[in-house]
Amino acid sequence: MEKDIIIRPGEVEDDKPPQREVTMDVEHDPVGQKFFIHLGNVEAVLAYTQVNNILDFHHTVVPEAFRGQGLAEKLCISAFEFAKKNGFKVIPSCPYISQKFLPGHSEYKDLVTENYF
Repeated sequence: MEKDIIIRPGEVEDDKPPQREVTMDVEHDPVGQKFFIHLGNVEAVLAYTQVNNILDFHHTVVPEAFRGQGLAEKLCISAFEFAKKNGFKVIPSCPYISQKFLPGHSEYKDLVTENYF
């Protein structure tokens, strides 16, 4: 008789994603200055710093077990749409955003600025 394997919240077996409910909805935390997706006990995050009417998108991270599913792009689209809707300019400091995301999304080029001044 085989024994059932029990995975408790916060545990990962064989580097697989946790066996908890995963939402693919992007949420915005303006106090924490981040856009994020809950992935069980971890998050995919696009972090930014706001200075006046400029958002510096400086860091995008997706946990390794969830890469290759388009989550970074989903975070970027939500963040750029937020910027567009609210009249912000964007500094794309994160290499993923400047080198991978923006070349394929020319619809956001008018939002891009290079500095705070």
